[in-house]
Amino acid sequence: MAVARVKTGIEGLDEMLQGGLPENHIVVVMGSFGTGKTTLGLQFLIEGLKNNEPCIFISLEEDKESITKSAASFGWDLAEALDKKRLGLFKLEPSDAKSTVTRIKSELPKFVKSFGAKRVVVDSVSLLNMMFSDENDRRTNLFNLCQLLRSTGATTLLTAEVKDDNPRSSRDGLAEYTADGVLLLQSDESKEGGEVQLTVRILKMRRTAHSRRVKPYSITEKGLVVHAGADVF
Repeated sequence: MAVARVKTGIEGLDEMLQGGLPENHIVVVMGSFGTGKTTLGLQFLIEGLKNNEPCIFISLEEDKESITKSAASFGWDLAEALDKKRLGLFKLEPSDAKSTVTRIKSELPKFVKSFGAKRVVVDSVSLLNMMFSDENDRRTNLFNLCQLLRSTGATTLLTAEVKDDNPRSSRDGLAEYTADGVLLLQSDESKEGGEVQLTVRILKMRRTAHSRRVKPYSITEKGLVVHAGADVF
């Protein structure tokens, strides 16, 4: 049976994914600071809004105004989608772990379902996990969050920071095991001229074949562009 696909809106990436993310998957976008994780998340939602799909952005870092400004810098106007309730921005306060977790459990599934959201972005799951000092609590809460999101039927992107000493692993090493897929964004200083080269690879994607190659990408004024035809040197 063919897997239903959800286009990311990032041409070269959709090519690497053989048409897009499998529907109802939870995919972690991992990378260090400045690799474009939030931009990729916004671009994924913009693609949904173009198709009149209700979308939700859950932020633990930025407020509504900051997210709107970030989007505007790429030429994406969120105002109309927010006014028409096609886009929901949901800000969680990471400073109050208990109430945040309670809100996620009680409000999030209802909010996503009543909104009819087809796409959800959580930016960032690393901050959510930092609320818990105990690894078991972190694991349980992340597992529960993923189960809640799966139950809504939406396709979800979670952003996650990577470890300084191991850029192929998320900060707490949990997100990539709980999710259905992992996209890794990396920035490497090339030997010549000290230029930074950005690369993307798909580390894991359940229930579908995908490219295993490392591909360069750019962050342009229109968002991320993956150069699927090019190879990394």
